[in-house]
Amino acid sequence: MKGTRGFGNGSGGRGPFGSMDLGTIFDEIFETARDFQNEFYKNINGSRQGEGPCFFNENTDYYPNYSYPPMNVCMAGDRSLIFEFALAGFEEKDISLSFQGDYMVFSALIPPTAAEAPSSEENIRYLKRRLKMKDIEKQKYFVPLDKYAQEKVKAVFRNGILRVSIPPKEEPDHSDGVKIEILSGD
Repeated sequence: MKGTRGFGNGSGGRGPFGSMDLGTIFDEIFETARDFQNEFYKNINGSRQGEGPCFFNENTDYYPNYSYPPMNVCMAGDRSLIFEFALAGFEEKDISLSFQGDYMVFSALIPPTAAEAPSSEENIRYLKRRLKMKDIEKQKYFVPLDKYAQEKVKAVFRNGILRVSIPPKEEPDHSDGVKIEILSGD
């Protein structure tokens, strides 16, 4: 392939790709990843990395991958944290949502009428089964108390979608923590 470094059918190469320079390939991958990181910080913080405060550590997965229910987590332009849960078959009265420290705790019980699915009948063979009708056990989602106004949360359940919006605090809490006095061992 003309004009592509490390790839091609040039003579002396092994295999269908010719000789590959893995160092060059990895350099390009890391450069692309760095560019993505800089764009991400620019969009989230309104500045480049290092030029302003960042709400989150980029290397931490704050939102575990619960497979059920399907959900989205995003940050709005005003820095509100938004959770959207797909809850087909659930009723508002069976959904539990609360804050415990730095975590939003979510669970839901499927109503008995929704649990009476055709699967309870014998001789049912599903050709495709993606719709789960089961209770949602206690799930925890990180919402730092020092950065978000948990008392101003808004939750709206409409058309089977629960949308939870938590606005940021006007001024994040900057606690220095607890000073630990070090005593002499003598």
